[in-house]
Amino acid sequence: MNKSYSLGGEIVHALQDVSLSVQQGDFVAVVGPSGSGKSTFMNMIGCLDRPDTGSYLLDGGEVKKMNDSQLAQIRNEKIGFIFQNFNLLGKLTAVENVELPLTYRGIPTKLRKEMALQSLKKVGLLDRSHHLPNQLSGGQQQRVAIARALVGNPPILLADEPTGALDSKTSEEILSLMKQLHRQRHTIILITHDNEMAKEASRVVHIKDGQLYEKRGETLGVDAINQNGIAQY
Repeated sequence: MNKSYSLGGEIVHALQDVSLSVQQGDFVAVVGPSGSGKSTFMNMIGCLDRPDTGSYLLDGGEVKKMNDSQLAQIRNEKIGFIFQNFNLLGKLTAVENVELPLTYRGIPTKLRKEMALQSLKKVGLLDRSHHLPNQLSGGQQQRVAIARALVGNPPILLADEPTGALDSKTSEEILSLMKQLHRQRHTIILITHDNEMAKEASRVVHIKDGQLYEKRGETLGVDAINQNGIAQY
């Protein structure tokens, strides 16, 4: 997979012949500094952008050939997003925030409420279900965001610097929760600049100058997420 941008009249090669296969149940950390290409890589994985060349297979489907409506459906049903700044809607309660992906799927009100409450229970926040975001701590807000990512049972959880806005103690709690979700067979792709956090994953892939390296500096090319679970780039 390759991706380039034009910036100030120059071509920036954000991703260069990257290749990676992610299996169902994997916990993969993609770690790199600012400007390494990890945000571009995350956008590819999350179907927020398309590669210029190369292939991205998600559950056996070629993402590059999908139209905008199909990509939106993929993002809603197959990928649970966890963001650094939580991205919760301030006027909605915790349970209403968690319900949102299900609303877009057209799931009936009663059922989606039940599913949202069950998801909040999974992250230990059932007793805060009717609190607004500004009534929750940073760690609690991130747990709500994780519950929202989990609620539709997507095959992939894509976490972008999920502890970047949290203190060290709360960061440890969120990381512990993610490891628990991994033990429950959730597939997790963690995007981070933090080498120590990355070590908690079962696989660590480094990104530098738009290229991926997994062991001893080998360059990895990106193929896809496969039929049995997830993806190849």
